[in-house]
Amino acid sequence: MSDFSCVITGGGDGEGPGGADALRASVESVLGQSMRGSEALVVLASAADPAVRTAARALAARAPERVRLVHADPAARTTGALRNAGLDAATGRYVLVLGSGERLQKHACRNLWQAGETSRADLIAGRWSRIADESGKEREPSWQGELFARSRTLTRFTEAPQLVVRDALVTGFCLRREAARRHGLRYEEDLAHGEILFGPLAAASVGRIALVRRLIVTGRAVPDRARDLVALVETHRRVANTLLARGLPELREERETAFHRDHLVPLVRSFPALPAVRRDRVAAAAARTLTGPVPPDLPPLERVAVTLLGRGDAEGILAAAYALSRPATVCAPLTTGADGRIGWGGEAAEPVADITELGHQYRRFGEMRLMNRLTRCTAADDGGRLLLEGRLVLPGHTGPDPGSSLSATLEFRARGGARAVAFPAEVVRHDGSGITWRARADVSRRLRPVGIRDTAWDARLTVEAEGVRSVSDLFAPQDQVAGAVRFAARPRLGRLAGDTWEPYITLKDHFALRLAARRRPARTAHRLVRYATRFRPARKAKLLVRALRKRLDRYRSRGFKAPAYNTWLTRLPVRRGSVVFESHMGTCYGDSPRALYEEIRRQGLKLHATWSYDPSPAGFPDDARLVRRWSWRYLWALARAEYWVDNQGFPQHLHKPRHTTYLQTWHGSAYKRMGFDETRVRLQNAPQRERLQQAVDRFDHFLVRSEHDVATLARAYRLPEEKLLRTGYPRNDALIGERTRAETEGRLPRPPLAGALGLDDHKKTVLYAPTFRGGPGKQRKSRLLLDVREFAERFGDTHTLLVRAHYLESARLPVCPPGTVVDVSRHHDVSELLTVTDVLVTDYSSIMFDFAVLDRPVVLFAPDLEAYAAERGSYFDLREQAPGPVTATQDELFAALAELKKSDTRYADRRRSFAGRFGAYDQGDGARAAVAAVFGPAASRGVRHTTDHDRGAGR
Repeated sequence: MSDFSCVITGGGDGEGPGGADALRASVESVLGQSMRGSEALVVLASAADPAVRTAARALAARAPERVRLVHADPAARTTGALRNAGLDAATGRYVLVLGSGERLQKHACRNLWQAGETSRADLIAGRWSRIADESGKEREPSWQGELFARSRTLTRFTEAPQLVVRDALVTGFCLRREAARRHGLRYEEDLAHGEILFGPLAAASVGRIALVRRLIVTGRAVPDRARDLVALVETHRRVANTLLARGLPELREERETAFHRDHLVPLVRSFPALPAVRRDRVAAAAARTLTGPVPPDLPPLERVAVTLLGRGDAEGILAAAYALSRPATVCAPLTTGADGRIGWGGEAAEPVADITELGHQYRRFGEMRLMNRLTRCTAADDGGRLLLEGRLVLPGHTGPDPGSSLSATLEFRARGGARAVAFPAEVVRHDGSGITWRARADVSRRLRPVGIRDTAWDARLTVEAEGVRSVSDLFAPQDQVAGAVRFAARPRLGRLAGDTWEPYITLKDHFALRLAARRRPARTAHRLVRYATRFRPARKAKLLVRALRKRLDRYRSRGFKAPAYNTWLTRLPVRRGSVVFESHMGTCYGDSPRALYEEIRRQGLKLHATWSYDPSPAGFPDDARLVRRWSWRYLWALARAEYWVDNQGFPQHLHKPRHTTYLQTWHGSAYKRMGFDETRVRLQNAPQRERLQQAVDRFDHFLVRSEHDVATLARAYRLPEEKLLRTGYPRNDALIGERTRAETEGRLPRPPLAGALGLDDHKKTVLYAPTFRGGPGKQRKSRLLLDVREFAERFGDTHTLLVRAHYLESARLPVCPPGTVVDVSRHHDVSELLTVTDVLVTDYSSIMFDFAVLDRPVVLFAPDLEAYAAERGSYFDLREQAPGPVTATQDELFAALAELKKSDTRYADRRRSFAGRFGAYDQGDGARAAVAAVFGPAASRGVRHTTDHDRGAGR
């Protein structure tokens, strides 16, 4: 008896693509297992293709001890029946079923066997991946990340609902053979895609289940949802009924939602690639099959797509497919109900679906993207011109009136270039819910490409009404121009570069023209060019160019620049009076470095300022020298500077020259543990911790704003007392000045920034500024914990929400009513934002320490406070010392904002105590004191604090 029997079928009805090659790949993956006690059990249908039979016999002859052939009964025709025959013939302790072309990872059987023996589970499951596109690239379903985040053992499948809610058990799992027979587990023989049902039935029947975080199976084929829609729906219904029969209606509802998202929405997305006849056939089948309600918790566009699919509206499904890939585009007329809700198409009283949250109603004609459906592509009557007709969707709430004067221009633009050729539309007509148009283009005479890089030209239409312009691409399904006419082309390099214009549809479903070689001279020239660029001397030349580029890239890499800087540039003589400023690793012109720079300018000190930027110099001062971070000019400036000033840390790998004084202003007081107090740092190896220590040892001065900073930041970074400057943060001078002005003159008028942001004096301004939740690395997108759309609905009439994501993160905001939500993440200086803010909403960000200086309300929104404090660690109990209410849910946050006057009075004393404890040294003169201590005449310029690696720099 073997340890593993891997069942592989061949020749069944509904078998996936690949035939003999797929069978061979699956069996080879079993033979390649590191666990030798695994056998391949190949079950052949009586009607199997001869090539499949030949391949199976060859594999069995090659490894007779590990490949066993089973010839199924002639009555067993379906894949389910063949798999049942394999289950009956299996002799291994564990049995695993592979679909057509699926392959086991090298250690898959060993990983499953070890998990099964350790946990004594009856079902052991791991991750799997499927072929994502025609290139053969593999991709795992996104929901697998959470399900298999760690290896674990379950006593019942309901402990991991995703096992049955999603199609997690279609492959990549094994069963203890004895358990499979004890529970009578069989595949439904009359059901295509029976593996979708078999997995949940097995999970619900067996006892213990082990989850393995390893990848088990690759190469799973994506189902042809257009062909197998009826079978997929029937299989899903049986799974849903199974969950209902076991008293799990909530899992059934989750399963319904997951099925719509995993199968029906992708089917809609595939519609533009289907021929028209097949689109109509699939839509009709969907109308007969999809009779249940649409899950209400689907996102709006997915809800639209599934609703139209259930109605069998082929044209509507096509528009929904376009909208799914371009959510900001209006693809159907919008209707407004009596309650002000926005619907997709239909009548106002009964739209297809509610899409209010997309925010289309807040955009005007000319600002919004509109779908322009190409309806006709042919040759004009004269035969020499291209005739295009289409229809531009109008949203309904905005746009030209039916009697308005309209004009339109069809434009072809060279892809990747600036060249464009325009043709006026001859017919532009308002039809009530859209604009129909017709244009003729003499592409043979007017379109003159060079013929090398400008071989593809994209089409777009510009409609102008009453001085407002709307520009749109031409959308069409892939079969729209199949067999369309072609036109002669006249490239500037001659017709050997190409002789024909061919209409085609791009991968983004847009109409375009491409230059093709159809006649013999052009085809011959293209073959010669292809040969000349691919025969051996040309290949060698390409390799040489590639090697040169790689060498140049190496000279531009940080791995080359850092040693060059440390070895050679640090030998350069100092440029007296030169200062390099950097704020948040070059991402902005703000914070304490900006305050110090402007104080130096006010005092007229003769210092030469250089600012680093990354990635853009926009917003930085014009009178300072600007250098891009990590450029050679940046390294040159650092090597010759007399002073370094920043708030985050210059690159760790760069040594500080011995003639340089480094002023570290830092970027905020600490609630979460920092430096060597962090668990992440404590778990690093010795060389990593030493690099951090060397980077910190470069500091000559470190600004603190309270004794809390001394006890936390200074201790966490092992900074000696003589390096600390108790001046407060220069960036907070502006906040203290604003508080003083408000106390003496009143809050109005607001600072100029309020007008620039469009803030209403009669509405409260709330700043939402969450902390950074990631780790070291590149900027990443994050999901805001606060639902800003719901905030706008509840408080939009009386409040304006400013949203500022952390500078190492970015967040995409939904469209909200004008004046309710403003994204200020790209504003350089957060101190300027604080001066116009009435209420701060944050979580664990150090911004709360700065805002407390203004003595204005603070509300903490910390839904994961306990988990965050346990993972990251903290220096004090936030609930006990917070300067305002600490809320754990969005409802609690909104309640706190609604009763702000009461909580403001209740927390006033605590807020002032909080500001006094954490900002004792913020007295409004931080910039002046820091400049005097570091740059002033009293500063000792002859003394430099050096470290061991500084002394060795340049040797």
